[in-house]
Amino acid sequence: MNYEETLDWLFKQLPVFQKQGGKALKIGLGNIIKLSEYLQSPEKKFKTIHVAGTNGKGSTSHIIASILQEAGYIVGLYTSPHLKDFRERIRVNGNRASEQFVIQFVKEHQAFLEAEGLSFFEMTVGMAFDYFAKKKVDIAVIEVGLGGRFDATNIITPEVSVITNIGFDHLEFLGDTLPKIAFEKAGIIKKNIPVVISEFHEETFPVFTERAKEEEAVLYLAEETIQQKYQTDLLGDYQQKNCKAAVQAVQLLEDFQIEETHIKKGLLNVVTNTKLQGRWQILHQSPKTICDTAHNKEGLAIAMQQLQAENFQELHIVLGVVKDKKLEAILPLLPKNARYYFCSPKIIRGLSATELQEKAAQQHLIGNVYDSVSEAYHAAKTKATNKDVIYIGGSTFVVAEIV
Repeated sequence: MNYEETLDWLFKQLPVFQKQGGKALKIGLGNIIKLSEYLQSPEKKFKTIHVAGTNGKGSTSHIIASILQEAGYIVGLYTSPHLKDFRERIRVNGNRASEQFVIQFVKEHQAFLEAEGLSFFEMTVGMAFDYFAKKKVDIAVIEVGLGGRFDATNIITPEVSVITNIGFDHLEFLGDTLPKIAFEKAGIIKKNIPVVISEFHEETFPVFTERAKEEEAVLYLAEETIQQKYQTDLLGDYQQKNCKAAVQAVQLLEDFQIEETHIKKGLLNVVTNTKLQGRWQILHQSPKTICDTAHNKEGLAIAMQQLQAENFQELHIVLGVVKDKKLEAILPLLPKNARYYFCSPKIIRGLSATELQEKAAQQHLIGNVYDSVSEAYHAAKTKATNKDVIYIGGSTFVVAEIV
């Protein structure tokens, strides 16, 4: 198989959560443990940092990786989902895994992967661990895919665990209350391994303190322990909390020489060092065009507050979501003083633009329906003047079709 055929097999042979939702989820670590043993436990051949959370875990992972790169280390970075190319999930010092590695991994292990019925996510986690071991990374930053306790990444024993903002997302898997969701995230807290919590929330913090006490893990609340406000090339207001969590995490690393200059340079060069996209990314200046992957209540609340602070004559919002979003929670957050361009991302889970328009109208959010994200964006560009602002968001998959 060539690269495209290999990707086709990866995406079509087995269910993929980002395309199919709950049908792709497998509870338990049995499969990934089998794969790890088959691959000769690659995750034990390098040090790791584990990052979970509802919002901010991707940004925090990239920030940590950038700081470590500035300190001169060979740094693996595993994140999900990808925006444009599958290989964005697996990077070393910002460079994606090669197409040839992906082809060879599947070719060499296809029989085992099929025989064991591994999920797409389990396969990609195993692939990442194998790649990092082969590249002899000094340390890898591993982002949790979903939850934490039963996530396929949770077979590592990290140097430090990090848990970012907790919010309502994937309720059908993680629970319908914040403490239940926090309990799943707290599953990455390990025996005697320090844990960083990015911010305090009355409902969730006791869950983390209790789990940390059970595991004899020292807990650090980053918004209290890190007082300095750092400059960063990441433009979202929400990034300050992620920066503090990242700084606290690297400061806890033993046997790594991390100086303040590495931290400052790392924070200023996140995009350059790690190729992070889609987080309050300015696509154009005239008219100013912003895209952001915020897609749940907590993330969108901050993003919309920052959006309303922009200077514009008229606001244009290209909006699409997936079917499992609680529209009654997120639509009231969106500004009514905007012209909307409703669309649907090109995935099975995409909510129809017509249904989104109907639900939005109930919140007095008015706009037209378009057949694709690109058509909606083109319409916004056509109608916007240089004094306007265009915002593209509602889903990671909407942003993925634009960047």
